[in-house]
Amino acid sequence: MHSKDSSRKLPRQRMTLTQWGRHVSKGIIEPIANQFAIWGISPNFLTVAGLGANFLAAWLLARGEFFRAGVILLVLGPLDVLDGALARRLNQSSKVGAFLDSNFDRLSEIALYLGLLWHYQNQGSQTGTTLAYLTITGSLMVSYARARAESLGAECLIGLMTRVERFVVLLVGLFTGYLTVALSLLAVLTYFTVLQRIWHTNKELKKNNPDQNNT
Repeated sequence: MHSKDSSRKLPRQRMTLTQWGRHVSKGIIEPIANQFAIWGISPNFLTVAGLGANFLAAWLLARGEFFRAGVILLVLGPLDVLDGALARRLNQSSKVGAFLDSNFDRLSEIALYLGLLWHYQNQGSQTGTTLAYLTITGSLMVSYARARAESLGAECLIGLMTRVERFVVLLVGLFTGYLTVALSLLAVLTYFTVLQRIWHTNKELKKNNPDQNNT
């Protein structure tokens, strides 16, 4: 299982943190993937291990152990990038793998924010519960907007708060203790990103299908 092949030529768009991170970390990721290939580790193993790491972090979040959850995510989070690099190294890239990897990414995010929901609910924090709910629904909408746009033939990689940005903001909140502030930013900016993608896709579809502009 692996992420979509990033080698496909993309239209000119603002580089997201996700794309920038993959570009600058290539010199680190590729040697590690090569070593994993030598050891006989499979991309599927890394994908499942990454999902398991997120489930463990979600359990720690539910218990209110935010710092420990942050450490798990910081140390094991890169497995989500390594599985794709390893799949390419072993020539095992496939559409099925990309599909499953994308679904596992969504499950990982759902698990993390379920952990936070559980924690805030037990603490009787209506604010925390609401922010966690808005963040996860906004995150899923960001992903859905891209998937729906691409199903209609429009590239939609833009957006202020893609998955890596969301991951970074969450980590900062977990390590600094300002988790409510981080969730507030995520709750607002994920929906802002949805609006960005709706606007961008609408423009792209009209540009690619000019005959529909007057319908």
